Amino acid sequence: MAASMGGIVLGSAWRRWIVVVGGPGEALCWRGDDLVHWTLARPWVTAALPRPPVQDDCFAGAGPRLLAGEALALLQARVAPVVAAETLPLAAACGRLLAEPLIGERDVPAFDNVAVDGFALAHADLAPDRPTRLALVEGRAAAGHPYGSPLPSGRAVRVLTGGALPAGADTVVMQEDVEVAAGAVTVPPGLRPGVNRRRAGEDIRAGAIVLPVGRRLRPQEIGVAASLGRTSLAVWQPLNVALLSTGDELIEPGQPLRHGQAYDSNRSMLQGLLVGLGCQVTDLGICADRPAVVAERLASAARDHDVIISSGGVSQGDEDHVARSVERLGRLHFWQIAVKPGRPLAFGQLGGAIFVGLPGNPVAAALCFLLFARPMLIRLAGGAWPEPTRYPVPATFTLPKKPGRREYLRGRLVTADGHLAVERIAREGSGILTSLCEADGLIELAEDRQEVRPGQAVDFLPFSELGLAP
Repeated sequence: MAASMGGIVLGSAWRRWIVVVGGPGEALCWRGDDLVHWTLARPWVTAALPRPPVQDDCFAGAGPRLLAGEALALLQARVAPVVAAETLPLAAACGRLLAEPLIGERDVPAFDNVAVDGFALAHADLAPDRPTRLALVEGRAAAGHPYGSPLPSGRAVRVLTGGALPAGADTVVMQEDVEVAAGAVTVPPGLRPGVNRRRAGEDIRAGAIVLPVGRRLRPQEIGVAASLGRTSLAVWQPLNVALLSTGDELIEPGQPLRHGQAYDSNRSMLQGLLVGLGCQVTDLGICADRPAVVAERLASAARDHDVIISSGGVSQGDEDHVARSVERLGRLHFWQIAVKPGRPLAFGQLGGAIFVGLPGNPVAAALCFLLFARPMLIRLAGGAWPEPTRYPVPATFTLPKKPGRREYLRGRLVTADGHLAVERIAREGSGILTSLCEADGLIELAEDRQEVRPGQAVDFLPFSELGLAP
């Protein structure tokens, strides 16, 4: 789905019509070469539409070998949201991606209010170099119960946290800092003007863009929407992803394990990663190495899914029927990315669905998903392209490195000589999945680096920057 306002494109889709919002409540839609006028119930919010065949071979032309940064830049440039929007109540919107900007319809807070229990007064009534005695007026201001009159000059009023600051007052003194006797309050000198006053709009200004399109709605964003009086939000519908594994050696967990067989760990791991992104996942199981079975399963999945992800069996060997089926049914491109661990990643299209082929080794599959597939899926789902933060941390180890490729080591944060440092997980094979459980994140070594020595800074990517909760 594509929508724009004021010339800014919010998204486009391979699987649905292209829509550009015109005036309030209307849109111009293209379906192939046909221009259609369409009236929308609400600007910025779109509905699901028929899916045409994919026209653009968006993964072509990547070249025989790519640096990791080049691969990510190509993906970022060539993918856009493919989902439609829906409106959900706040309680159901948590975890979803925002489909229209959240605009401040009013100031938050809506009025100047009191930050502490104490006494409100006009700072101009205070003597600068000695205590000031102010008579108290009758009544008080409390949360939900404002003081009904302007505060007279030379007087003070009792106030409680959250109460509206009375007109005529601009400063609040804490009750612990004053003396109260005989209907008056004595205020010490040195009180700063405006202290303990929460100003209207200090959190949100009316008319401001509070949350942008594509923001993942966490509990704090839901709270912000509620503070504006919103009861519902427009969010992108979940991305529909079909997931399968390939290989005659794989069997489902729980089945008797025979010599030469292995339990399929990739599918369970990838399903957890996809669910964590908010995707709706269809588990296609283990696909046997038989061409007709592979082709039928892929063709069926392509009819009603946005993305198909496969792990294992996607190379250019004689028995790699997934690759051959994708090539026969659609388009497939192998990206040789200069990265370790990893193998050629496969990207393609089957009708209106995008195909992603991940390596079969569990660690390589996990890292290629986190580094390359994850940001692409977030963008397809309507989110902003994520840019993980890298933290320079001293290394505790020595390592020679081959230049010309980016390497990712599994790392654990430790304390060395009273300072934070990162050590390398010793067991680094691409099939040693437990090494990811022992790590706190990834050590990223750039293409031009040739060695690591103790004390030298390395870039550390905490798993939290890649969407994995600690």
